[in-house]
Amino acid sequence: MNIALPTIQSGLHTSLSSLQWALNIYTITFAALTIPLGRLADNYGRNKIYLIGLGLFFIGSLASGSATNILMLIVGRCVQSIAAAIVFPASMTIGISLVHSNQRQTVILILGLTQGLAAAFGPVVGGILTQYAGWRSIFFINTPLLVIAIGLSFVLLPFKNEKRVKSLLDVPGLILIILTLFSLTLALVQAGTLGWINAETDALLCVFSLSLALFIRREMLANDPIIDLSLFKDRQFSGSVIVTVLAGIFFVALMVLMPSYFTKIQGASELQAALLVTPASFMVFMLSPIGGLLLKTVSPRLLIGFGLGLTSLAYIGLSLITPTIYWQFMLCCLLLGSGYGLIIGPVTVLSASDFTGQQLSSSQSVLGVFRQIGTVLAVAIFVSSLSGNLQTAKQALYQDAQTNVKKLRVTPHEQEAILTTTHRAIFQRQYSRPATTALSTAKCKQLAIKTAKRYAVNHRLGLAKKTVLLRVESATFHHLTHFNLALKQYQNSLQQSEKQHMTAAFLAPYKNALLFTILAIATIFVFKRKKYISID
Repeated sequence: MNIALPTIQSGLHTSLSSLQWALNIYTITFAALTIPLGRLADNYGRNKIYLIGLGLFFIGSLASGSATNILMLIVGRCVQSIAAAIVFPASMTIGISLVHSNQRQTVILILGLTQGLAAAFGPVVGGILTQYAGWRSIFFINTPLLVIAIGLSFVLLPFKNEKRVKSLLDVPGLILIILTLFSLTLALVQAGTLGWINAETDALLCVFSLSLALFIRREMLANDPIIDLSLFKDRQFSGSVIVTVLAGIFFVALMVLMPSYFTKIQGASELQAALLVTPASFMVFMLSPIGGLLLKTVSPRLLIGFGLGLTSLAYIGLSLITPTIYWQFMLCCLLLGSGYGLIIGPVTVLSASDFTGQQLSSSQSVLGVFRQIGTVLAVAIFVSSLSGNLQTAKQALYQDAQTNVKKLRVTPHEQEAILTTTHRAIFQRQYSRPATTALSTAKCKQLAIKTAKRYAVNHRLGLAKKTVLLRVESATFHHLTHFNLALKQYQNSLQQSEKQHMTAAFLAPYKNALLFTILAIATIFVFKRKKYISID
């Protein structure tokens, strides 16, 4: 959906801030409901609840694709996110629980491969559909796939005498975990737009802290907790959660910022932007199953440490490259995708550990939530950092404009008019690219006429108004040639300055994050030194 945002905005005639909630509602709802709905699936039968999730996603896709206004789209996306909160953990748990323990890793790798496939080609497919079939097709394309999935579920999944977890539902714990995750994800979303130092963000973080403390206390006392906190006593699981969040932040940061850079600054289409970042996703798809297989012979510490090392190398590259030289950017994509693939494959296997039954289901739900939190953190941190950098870049760009306009051999009034138009184009739009084209030939003529009229009035030529206007128009065309030449020189210099400042603004967050990618390597010591995993 990210690729289609500009087209959706035009199609629904809505603002970008309103449209952003079609993304936010999905993130917030998914994160808040994944664990509770996973627990409901354990209690009432995973296969039945899974089938309901598929049905809900079908309805949500139809509603989103049929939306005629932003509210309908947000409602459709909300239904989709509820469905995803069911389907994502349930698919992992059903797949793992249907096979013997010695086949578990193979099943996890196959399921992980399908997720990697979606990550690798989802943006490209979205770009193709949006460009050639319209934005509604990115939702309608789900419907035939869901019909097939629902049909296969009826054929392949047992619904009678399904195993259930016989336990009472901890309603207070359920409410607290929803409140905890809802307040956290909403705070992170708000921080990306309003900033971290903001009363609304701070209030949400306070609610998160209080509800988290109450939830932990409740779970320690409850007979049938929503989350078995003993999961975190397993070092492999705890390490998987930590690394999932960190690796997710570093990977998603590239996928969030750079497509916008290519479309807004370099003028690429949405499809081109998606293709430019595809090498990163492709390497995840290729290496995540290989990373899982390597756990048989390689220590988790060494394997995940190597993946984090490749991530650091990618960020070093992003701090130094010239993005317009594509082979440099592609190399960074390959390094980052390889690192993430070598991390996420093993982490998916290690998170299941030796858990069975309810603990297995809970482990997958918890990991899914933390993966989503990593995504939200990436957006909040890097987008807010970019927003600040863009403001700084715009100030620097306007200072360059003030310097350049003084070099033009035009009247002071024309200099003032040029700067006024430039200021409006830079600061009243999301990006300053229109500043280089805002002064059209018609605008130039208009400015020249106004200048000539002002000259005539100021000098009190004493001529009839009609005669003055005729002389003004004649003088205007003579003046216009010189004015256009000066303006073209100004525009060229401003355009170069703009690309330099904006490129620096987009790359600065990666430079700032470089130290953290290096420090993240220390998390490998959470994992056990060595663990061999049998593969069927």
